[in-house]
This record gives sequence, C-alpha cells and structure tokens, in this order.
Amino acid sequence: MTVTAQMVKELRDSTGAGMMDAKKALVETNGDMEAAVDWLRTKGLAKAAKKADRVAAEGLVGVAVSGGRGVAVEVNSETDFVGKNADFQSMVHNITKTAIRCATVEELKAADLAGQPVETVIQEAVATIGENMTLRRMAAVEGEHVASYVHNSVADGLGKIGVLVAVKGTDNGIAKQIAMHVAATNPLALSEADLDPVVVERELTVQTQKALEENATSAKPKPEAVIQNNIIPGRMKKFLAENTLLGQMFVMNPDITVAQAAKDAGVEITGFVRMGVGEGIEKKEEDFAAEVAKMVQG
Repeated sequence: MTVTAQMVKELRDSTGAGMMDAKKALVETNGDMEAAVDWLRTKGLAKAAKKADRVAAEGLVGVAVSGGRGVAVEVNSETDFVGKNADFQSMVHNITKTAIRCATVEELKAADLAGQPVETVIQEAVATIGENMTLRRMAAVEGEHVASYVHNSVADGLGKIGVLVAVKGTDNGIAKQIAMHVAATNPLALSEADLDPVVVERELTVQTQKALEENATSAKPKPEAVIQNNIIPGRMKKFLAENTLLGQMFVMNPDITVAQAAKDAGVEITGFVRMGVGEGIEKKEEDFAAEVAKMVQG
C-alpha cells in the first residue's frame, strides 16, 4: 500500500511522533493507522492515542434530566457557526427534552415535537438555515439521582461536551463534581469489569511488546519472570486506573480516587455518559487551493 503524505500527517497529529517515524510506522504496518499507532507506542515514540483526538465535527450536545433519568443528544451541523444560531440551539434543546421519553435514537427521530416527527423538524431546519444537519445519537442513564454537566456551554444544557452521572444514595453535590471530572478525563468505562475486552487485550499486547523490546536493549536486562510477573502487570494496573472512572484520581482532590470520593460522600456511582461533539466522525480535509481553482474553472 502506498503511504501518502496525508496519512503521515494524520498519524503525526494523533501521536506527536516525528515525520520519519510516522512514515516508517505506516510502512511497517501496510498503512493500517491503528496498527501504526501501536507500532509507535511499542517503540516508545508515541502516547496512547484516542480516536477522539483525530476526529471532529460541528454541532451541539444537549443534556436533560427528569427524575431519575438523564439523556444526552448529539445534533451535528456542517459548521461551528450554526451551533451559535439561536434557532438551532432552540431546536436541539427541544429535541433533548423530547428524548427523555425515548429509548433509542430511532424512536427519538419518530417522536412527536410540536405536532411533527423530530426528523421532519430537523429537515425543515435544514431548509431554513441552509446547512445539512443530522440527529446522530442519544444515550441515557438512570439512577436514584442523576446529575448533569455541560462543558463549553453555549446555553442552558447545550454545549460541546455533555456528561450525565447516576448515583445511588443521598447526593450532596458530589454527582455534579464527578460529572465535571468525567468531562475533563474522559474515562473509557466505569470500572475494569465494564471495559471492552478488545481494548484491554490490545493494550496488553502493546505493553508486552514494549517491555520485551526495552528489556532486550537494556544494559542490565531483567529476568523474563520479572517482566511477565511484575513489569507488565504493573503497567496494565496503571492503564486500568487511568482509564476507568472509579480508578482515576479525583480531579477535585488528586489524593484520592473517584471511588473513594464517592464512598466518602456516601454514594455509589452506578453509571455515566460522556458525549462530545464529533467523536468518531472523520473531519474532511479541505484543500483550499484546489477548491479555489475549481471555482475559477467553473
């Protein structure tokens, strides 16, 4: 497979690796971007890269809470300018409120909003505002108490990142603090048991290969038993702590974990949702010069 300059740039942007290292990684992995990231990490040339670091899209996330149920909804637009449009904000707000009574995004699209299906409301907004829009996804969480937080808020319950945290027990404000923590740290799952096994296995492969390569080039190599029984498990323990909400150190008090903070406050975290605008959508690379040339050519 031919490795293009754009592929090298994308890999450099997502990992911080040097140009030649990024190119070599792509050559070694036949252009597989995820495999190239892992190759760079095994060589100690890149940090773990999350897909969210490499993607972008515009629009807003809306959050709403009613009783013990909270919902987060993402509505995408083509430009960030539309996200500042009062009519667009009002539409997303109303769609989010409607989502409280829906279980899936398909159900939400068909739900009634001011006498019309939500999907029709969006289509009419497209015609009015003149820009493509999509109701991309929704997520919900339920519990005895649900707190919400919006980061980069543009209006009440609307922003670029929406978080919901459900807790069991008497909430004295800790759930909102944990929601702010989630917005900042973006944990992959609530606990180790909730992590995707594929993600864990991939990380184990990377850390094993990295440890073995480091040991092979070390001036004082360690016995293989030490590598397998101490170093690799230690690195995996750190990975799990950094990527699970309960295992992370609490942003509000870095001396304790989130699990301990919740326990001290007398609550149990039962679930959370973090939704950021554009996660998982590849942003189109604009070639401005080519676009101008095309316009000149008619």
